[in-house]
Amino acid sequence: MKGGDLELGELLAAAEAAPPGESVDVVAHDLQKRFGAEAVSFLFVDLIGQRLVRLAGAGSADRAGPIDLRGSVYDAVLQSQRQHVEAGGQGGRRVITPVTNRGDCIGVLEVTLQSADDTVLRQVRDVAHALAYIIVTDRRFTDLYHLRRRTTETSLAAEIQHQLLPSAPCCEAEEFTLAAGLIPADDIGGDTYDYTLDRDTLHLSITDAMGHDTNSALLATLLVGALRRARRSGCDALKQANHAHQALLSHSRGMATGQLLCVDLETGSCELVNAGHPRPLRLRGNAVDELKLAANLPFGVAAPTSYRLQELQLLPGDRLVLLTDGMQERAAAAVDLAAVVHDTRALHPREAVRSLTAAVLDACHGSLNDDATVLILDWHGNRSRPDETGPGTRR
Repeated sequence: MKGGDLELGELLAAAEAAPPGESVDVVAHDLQKRFGAEAVSFLFVDLIGQRLVRLAGAGSADRAGPIDLRGSVYDAVLQSQRQHVEAGGQGGRRVITPVTNRGDCIGVLEVTLQSADDTVLRQVRDVAHALAYIIVTDRRFTDLYHLRRRTTETSLAAEIQHQLLPSAPCCEAEEFTLAAGLIPADDIGGDTYDYTLDRDTLHLSITDAMGHDTNSALLATLLVGALRRARRSGCDALKQANHAHQALLSHSRGMATGQLLCVDLETGSCELVNAGHPRPLRLRGNAVDELKLAANLPFGVAAPTSYRLQELQLLPGDRLVLLTDGMQERAAAAVDLAAVVHDTRALHPREAVRSLTAAVLDACHGSLNDDATVLILDWHGNRSRPDETGPGTRR
């Protein structure tokens, strides 16, 4: 085993032996021991993705107050996913390294080093990568990381809504990259998104439970629970839709719109159910089009017609954008979503999501009447099949 591998093994063992809330202390101690590092801290991205909150390691000053992300050096690091090095105080070097797991930007590791050659900088990147895995593991056992990501007071409805979402808003795989963002309304509008990956299928959903505040959050809980139960029982999109519909009819007087997708990872063939939801946008090559999908009635609306399974073929290079009506209604309607999708076509889906939600927030002057949610899927295709190409292929 190489020395670097051994040191990382020791770091992971030390993290496992420490209390779950002391991951940054473990990393700080490791960097201090190996490189004489100073002022080691980890900065979280908050729930909205607009600010950073600093969590300092033992022996470092914990500077109070969130930091605006937009336009900062931290923003540049997260967007580029590249380490940043600059002159620090007293002849040292300030090193900022992204802490990311499968495309999910958890935050950045910031450290001051008196000397930092290429070997040291590479090892700091390795430590930051290990820290991502440590935090993903440890946050199952402590509320520390959840608490520190909250830069505003959280209502009961917001707490319920947040717990319905996947733990990571971004995921990268060989065949695809996806990212999602949810900007809650002032009184919570019932939006959710979800995804999961099995051996041969990517499952996606985006839903909007009618109403506001705790009523919509409780309705969303019932809806997401029914969808996950059906999905985990091996149901396809059509059966998932029927289960969700029956759950709302049996246990609620509410209704919800939604889109359910099952994407075949081998072929890019997508089965889709649209339950009264806004149509997706597709970027193919340089053109952004609204997909002309047929719409069934929302979940929970008694009707004699059954849900319809539709098919969509994804080609390598396609970008599929799913959204809720909060991205289009009232003041948000002033945003030309298709133009933003086109103008951000070269960006990682994670950054394109931020651009779309920021445009809606700006149009609404920071106060939304309805939740605004967007999910972006970039389809790369099965790269083991060299004959699979399409217009605008991005590799």
